[in-house]
Amino acid sequence: MTTRTTGSTTRTAPRGGYRRLSVAERRGQLLEAALSLFAHRAPEDVSLDDVAEAAGVSRPLVYRYFPGGKQQLYEAALRTAADELEQCFAQPQTGPLTLRLSRALDHYLAFVAGHATGFSALLQGGSVADTSRTTATVDEVRRAAAEQILLHLAVPEPGPRLRMMVRTWITAVEAASLIWLDEGRQPAVAELRDWLVDHFVALLTATAATDPQTAAAARAALALESAEGAAGRLARRVLPVVAEAAHLL
Repeated sequence: MTTRTTGSTTRTAPRGGYRRLSVAERRGQLLEAALSLFAHRAPEDVSLDDVAEAAGVSRPLVYRYFPGGKQQLYEAALRTAADELEQCFAQPQTGPLTLRLSRALDHYLAFVAGHATGFSALLQGGSVADTSRTTATVDEVRRAAAEQILLHLAVPEPGPRLRMMVRTWITAVEAASLIWLDEGRQPAVAELRDWLVDHFVALLTATAATDPQTAAAARAALALESAEGAAGRLARRVLPVVAEAAHLL
């Protein structure tokens, strides 16, 4: 510690207690503060003063790093969140497909739960911060998620039916997540995850009934499933329902 005397006032300055942040570190600090605020409040309800206060800095410093103001800060925070969401589906391509989907959904739903208000505002639109760039970023996340699912299905050149099926499921995951938040996070997150995995298997097999490429992908994927896995449990629940309706055939 060093002691400085100015007039009648003696001040003690800490040595080593302050470290100047690099440009990247300061920018990361501001983005983290913004993401934390956007997680619980809609973008239009967050001001630059709020971000400055959350980061423990001055408003002019926020403008120094984001001269475009809140819009630029929001888009940068959205890009950071988008990168995190894209990684949710980038799971190791080993083991049964339903297990990979379960892991991906665990990460995705954890993000949804931790960024509830911001996630809802982002997907529902209508924010004053919404622009063509933010819309493009959201669409990029959806496309990246679909590409990851197609990689898990080991289909390098998917046809329109299979691609449509996968993108339909991604849309269903988004919609279910919003409804889940609106319903007070009911059912339990594990139940929601398992239902979404079942939904994928159902869509896959239904599409396989009329599309040869999807049928081949489905056979390859289901061959890795065990009787006690998610696909096996779903089959045992569905078969009695199908058998009961067999008299309609």
